[in-house]
Amino acid sequence: MSTAPLTVSFPSEELLASFPPLPDGVEPIVWDLGADAGRASIDLVLLPFGRPDIHRRLEGVRTRLVQTQAIGWDHLADVIPAGHRLANGATIQETATAELTLALVLAGQRDLAWHLGNQARGHWGARSAPGLADRRVLILGYGGLGFEIERRLGAFDIAEVVRVARSAKTHRGLEVHGLDRLHELLADVDVLIVTAALNPTSVGLVDADVLAALPDGALVVNVARGRVVDQAALLAELTAGRLRAALDVTDPEPLPAEHPLWRAPGLIITPHVGGDTAALAPRREALYLRQIGHLLAGREPENVVLDRR
Repeated sequence: MSTAPLTVSFPSEELLASFPPLPDGVEPIVWDLGADAGRASIDLVLLPFGRPDIHRRLEGVRTRLVQTQAIGWDHLADVIPAGHRLANGATIQETATAELTLALVLAGQRDLAWHLGNQARGHWGARSAPGLADRRVLILGYGGLGFEIERRLGAFDIAEVVRVARSAKTHRGLEVHGLDRLHELLADVDVLIVTAALNPTSVGLVDADVLAALPDGALVVNVARGRVVDQAALLAELTAGRLRAALDVTDPEPLPAEHPLWRAPGLIITPHVGGDTAALAPRREALYLRQIGHLLAGREPENVVLDRR
């Protein structure tokens, strides 16, 4: 008796063409969700990046798993129809995002924006910078990405990493404090790194009170989502010269040219490129192949974050 193949939809011809050989028993198709699927059932749907408006195309299609390459899935929570379950892209982008996080931390702690400004003017200037050695770093929203960031911080002789998540827990043997202790832990923090997932409880999590609890001269680095940080409150602290910041995410995105954040003192902005390096493709392929293997073997897939079946 023949067994029906596992159907996997790829969001583009290019991705399918560049993908490693698929296991036996897999039928690949191309579906970018820009039109109806043309079939009633697809086992694994690999989503195109972004474009949450198109996910209504999933209605009427039976799936076993819908897979996004992003870690954050807040933009999908309200658009994935009933009958589907969603897996996020954990393991795809943590390495590259942690890499950029360290770049932003080092750029802030070594005054690179100031030096690059001098370079553009042909001016030889020197001043002391805080540096990263012997500094205290707090990672807010501690999980897989936070762990990867901490692993890289270990090379810089920092004084301490403080970990905070929604509730107290142990992550890979490391103590993580709950949010109820956040304000007291901020009192002597030199660098606050925000990695918290965006959800209704984390919107504006880093508000005026949290920023006020930081000591003068602290650096705020946001690689989570723009809405996790109260940007008006952060802008006020930057304008006053009390805090510094480095943001890979803003609200809105793209950030309009006239937005005051572009001209805020003590701020470095990158345009949400944390996971966008050459490391993305092989890690994406590895996760997709593992998910295919799980489905072929009848096992539960990885990274399921939403189940509406």
